[in-house]
Amino acid sequence: MIHDQVTLPATSATTAARSEDETALRAKAAEFETAFLAEMLGHAGLGEVSGSFGGGIGEEQFASFLRQEQAAAMVKAGGIGLAESIFRALAGRPETKVLADDA
Repeated sequence: MIHDQVTLPATSATTAARSEDETALRAKAAEFETAFLAEMLGHAGLGEVSGSFGGGIGEEQFASFLRQEQAAAMVKAGGIGLAESIFRALAGRPETKVLADDA
């Protein structure tokens, strides 16, 4: 027995839901790129204490916040393209579900 595949026309509700899913997926991809860049900035030495002119223990404790914000600014300015690559890879997969509560 052969089953014909039926394609239903996209309604405005399904289009809106797809758009919301894509927006959420893009946001998660950008969040991942931000975390990746923050880690790479840390390994590159950004935020390390600079000897006798450093800010002491306070500088050490808040250096990760500096790296995180600088990484977020880099992603907002276009990043390195990692978020777009992740988005494209996941957007084409039918089993990809974006959960609203996974933060």
